[in-house]
Amino acid sequence: MSDTAYAVAAVLVSAAVTWALRALPFAASAPLRASGTVRYLSTRMPAGVMVILVAYCLRDLPVTEARVLAPLTALAVTVGLHLWRRNALLSILGGTATHVVLAGILFAG
Repeated sequence: MSDTAYAVAAVLVSAAVTWALRALPFAASAPLRASGTVRYLSTRMPAGVMVILVAYCLRDLPVTEARVLAPLTALAVTVGLHLWRRNALLSILGGTATHVVLAGILFAG
């Protein structure tokens, strides 16, 4: 097989695989929409994922040092903003800004 034919075949195979991988979620989602399990998971998973992420982020937190203030304060601000405004973007930005500012103050020097 010549180099040109090989390159064309490689591009065609890559295009076919890419198209199939992009079409698969749409083809698989139609039967799943009627599933009771999927409806249940769609209401429960966001909170479960958040709990797992918080536990993962705080697992190595040194509770005996002053550095614990930045992440815990940022967590409290994030939860407080979300309970107050019910806006995920505001909560994430507020918590991130709080952590960045406090980490910069506490860790500077």
